[in-house]
Amino acid sequence: MLIGADWVEAASGRRFEARNPATGTLLATLPEGDAEDVDRAVAAARAALDGSWSKAKPDERQAALLRLADLVDTNYDELAWLDTLDMGGPISRTRLGRKRMVGLLRFYAGQATALTGETIENSVPGAVLTFTAREPVGVVGAIIPWNAPLGMSVLKVGPALATGCAIVLKPAEDASLSPLRFAELVLEAGVPPGVVNVVTGFGRTAGAAIAAHPGIDKVAFTGSHVTGQEIVRLSAANLKRLSLELGGKSANIVFADADLDAAVPGAAMAAFANSGQVCSAGTRLFVERSIYDDVVARVAAFGAALKVGDGADPQTQLGPLISARQLERVASYLDIGAAEGAHAVSGGARLTDGAYAKGFYVPPTVFSGVEDRMRIAQEEIFGPVLCVIPFDGEAEVIARANASMFGLGAGVWTRDVGRALRVARAMKAGSVWANCYQLMDPAVSFGGYRMSGYGRESGARHLDEYLSTKSVWINAG
Repeated sequence: MLIGADWVEAASGRRFEARNPATGTLLATLPEGDAEDVDRAVAAARAALDGSWSKAKPDERQAALLRLADLVDTNYDELAWLDTLDMGGPISRTRLGRKRMVGLLRFYAGQATALTGETIENSVPGAVLTFTAREPVGVVGAIIPWNAPLGMSVLKVGPALATGCAIVLKPAEDASLSPLRFAELVLEAGVPPGVVNVVTGFGRTAGAAIAAHPGIDKVAFTGSHVTGQEIVRLSAANLKRLSLELGGKSANIVFADADLDAAVPGAAMAAFANSGQVCSAGTRLFVERSIYDDVVARVAAFGAALKVGDGADPQTQLGPLISARQLERVASYLDIGAAEGAHAVSGGARLTDGAYAKGFYVPPTVFSGVEDRMRIAQEEIFGPVLCVIPFDGEAEVIARANASMFGLGAGVWTRDVGRALRVARAMKAGSVWANCYQLMDPAVSFGGYRMSGYGRESGARHLDEYLSTKSVWINAG
């Protein structure tokens, strides 16, 4: 683990294993941090805030982020391989993240010198000047998931460095290798020791300690809504600031006038990319009834043609699920769907033949005959499972798509620009894609409504989550 300037063992001496989910191969053993290690990391972060980091000028923070971006660019192939080996993402996919990772860091570098307050004309008597100053919130605790370990590290560390905060990062126990390598690059970029700390370990111990720690001023969390609710409860002791990017059950709507040659692969990969382990995956596919059978057949055929296998193979398009625990969860929903009366047009069972027996593989699964009330249509599965649901009219499908406790993403496919705009405005979701899905850019915010959390990542507003605003009054006589 990284605490201050030092790479250290857990105070308890305990370690845990990191294994390749494609093959079961042991990759590494890692320190199993707990509350005592979080205490040490928070102390190191606080010391950095009280030391040189608090005196760093915006252009110095910017320069450090630009150096870090260059180092990530130079070392990106290694970082991509770490994600592939550790969490199973196909190397063909993890390599594509270079532009986004480097772009995010350069975007935050630009924001470091663009943080401003306001001069406010007040109405009190006399010559009184009022202005606001924006200051770092302090020590940030960041708890990230396993489905995009490098990307989530960048999304948490980048704004912390831009705003002058210090951070204690806890990677997911299932995927800690690229966050640790990223932390090495942070030090190499010249960021002072203690500004970025990494505590590896489990959510129930290290993660809970971060959420409850009185020395942490803010928690930035990405993960399930259930864990998010627990973080809210644990954070209440000192009312720390929270930003929560949680789960989803996103609706993707295909109208009869859509370009199906674009909509079918777009809708399929909206659900199947990263083996469905994406919070904003479009797993509820609403299809206008007149084209329903055609779309079901085409989406199922598209999914069945995807190559599922070890992410280390450049030809692989979908890798394994992250763990035996996640495999059990997804497989249980395959059984639930069948029991509820849905029909698995493709997929529907774990892959176990040959090399598949060593890993945690589920093929792209398309369910037809799905009704809104079914658990597979309401609950986040986090696997390559797509529910295809017919609809008859625009107002009807909007109401049904919004009838979810989640609100992270949504999609609409239509040649009618007016309809695309109407549906986009009506959807209760933080991001709506029209005739595309899952596009992202460092300058565009991302986050959820309702049980999908609050706060935003990416975009200029992301840095607001890491800043406090102070009002200053000066009586000039």
